[in-house]
Amino acid sequence: MSALLCLVAGALLSYVLVYYSVCRGARCSSSVKLNGKTAIVTGSNTGIGKATALDLAKRGARVILACRNKARAEAAAFHIRRESGNNQVLFMHLDLASFQSVRCFAETFLKTEPRLDILINNAGVMGPGRTADGFSMAFGVNHLGHFLLTNLLLEKLQQCGPSRVVTVAAFLHRCGSADFPLLAPRRDLVSGQSTWHNVRAYCNSKLFNVLFTRELANRLEGTSVTCYSLHPGVIHTELCRSMSFWLQLLMIPFAKVFFLDPEGGSQTTLYCALQEGIEPLSGRYFSNCALQPVGAKGRDDALAKKLWEVSERLTRCS
Repeated sequence: MSALLCLVAGALLSYVLVYYSVCRGARCSSSVKLNGKTAIVTGSNTGIGKATALDLAKRGARVILACRNKARAEAAAFHIRRESGNNQVLFMHLDLASFQSVRCFAETFLKTEPRLDILINNAGVMGPGRTADGFSMAFGVNHLGHFLLTNLLLEKLQQCGPSRVVTVAAFLHRCGSADFPLLAPRRDLVSGQSTWHNVRAYCNSKLFNVLFTRELANRLEGTSVTCYSLHPGVIHTELCRSMSFWLQLLMIPFAKVFFLDPEGGSQTTLYCALQEGIEPLSGRYFSNCALQPVGAKGRDDALAKKLWEVSERLTRCS
């Protein structure tokens, strides 16, 4: 019996050590206040986006929840207002799977909001289907939608500098690839709709997030706008909600035990949005609230420039 207890105690101790040293991650220690500042957080009705929006609201920011689902976003805005004591939290409709919706959002925002200080490109999907413009969901939402949104709001960010653009990428960018000759208005780098194809498309989109941030920083050099990409950690969120039921069923118990919760997953996003003194690191990649190296493809300036040019063509944004 004592041997069994020792085994159980050892297993519990090992779990605690792994959780706190690997899974839990670092915390954003910034005490910056955001009174009078405005932030947009895409995909903020749930998960790390909602946790990010809540933290920004607690710091006094006017926070725009840029989301597709009106009912869920309005419920999230109500919850954030109640928890933060900040009434300057509101929903604005944005469907990143539609260029028309992105343009309507930007037009409405620019007409109704006098400033923009922080843009957080947080929304992300992994799963089958096509956007309204014919691209795979991962490519269309994770990269193209955010590329268009950022460009449409860039002038406002520059007017309100110092300001920041934070794009949530992932460690899986290291597994991504880019074969631009395969890109056409109705195609993607990955064909097929199997789980494997969806994972590959997701990895590609995360590489694009890193490259987009790198090229954006190059183009903004000398201005008051800085930008950062990041890996938020391994998070237990609804990212895989488009995957098959059985795959989700297999992942949920493991995710609940080992993955970060949304608050923990928001910490590096908050670090990139708030930490003072990281302005010289614009264009770089962060994880666990610290600067991290990226994969070789993520450091390729020629690839980043080519991606920008292709993205301009596909979104008709120049």
